[in-house]
Amino acid sequence: MPAVWRDTEKTREPMKVRRVTTGHDAHGKAVVASDTDVDGTTLTLLPGAEFHRLWGADRPPHFPDDGSQPDGPSYFPPLGGFRFMMFTVAPHTTSRRAAVDRHALLAEMEANLPGLASHMEPNHPGMHTTDTIDFEYIIAGDVWLDLDDGATVHLRAGDTVVQNGTRHRWRNESSEPCRIVVFMVGTPRDPSGVDVARSSA
Repeated sequence: MPAVWRDTEKTREPMKVRRVTTGHDAHGKAVVASDTDVDGTTLTLLPGAEFHRLWGADRPPHFPDDGSQPDGPSYFPPLGGFRFMMFTVAPHTTSRRAAVDRHALLAEMEANLPGLASHMEPNHPGMHTTDTIDFEYIIAGDVWLDLDDGATVHLRAGDTVVQNGTRHRWRNESSEPCRIVVFMVGTPRDPSGVDVARSSA
């Protein structure tokens, strides 16, 4: 089934994203390895945000294979690894509804999305730097991409971004959720994204 999002004043049901995966049978023929719905990960302390981890691995694949999902436990890929994801940036009217305990939010983030919290700058909410090149496509809504020294880009559905390991954050000043598909490839970076976050404290 296609991605579904139901939003009302009282409830928001998590989105399910259909993922069709191909592979090879014992004779090397192309087959459908799986056809399933992927649930999103939500955070209680970050209302409206949602993260769909669709595919990924910590090393380059080798074909033919059977199409089984590789291991890739961390949110960001290591050098040579990759991630295919979709994430939703909530409108600020949603994300600002309640005061948030930052330490509790980071703890919840680490428990549900391992490795994401350690890249977040403690004194600049949302700002982070990753050891990746990110290929991003805005599929719905509006979002603002903040970079260094006040640089900001307003992005709309249909726009794309190639993010080369840059320090950034996502901000949604509209009244509707923004959904972004991203493919991330692990790359060398010095200093690392975690070191950048630590040095900003």
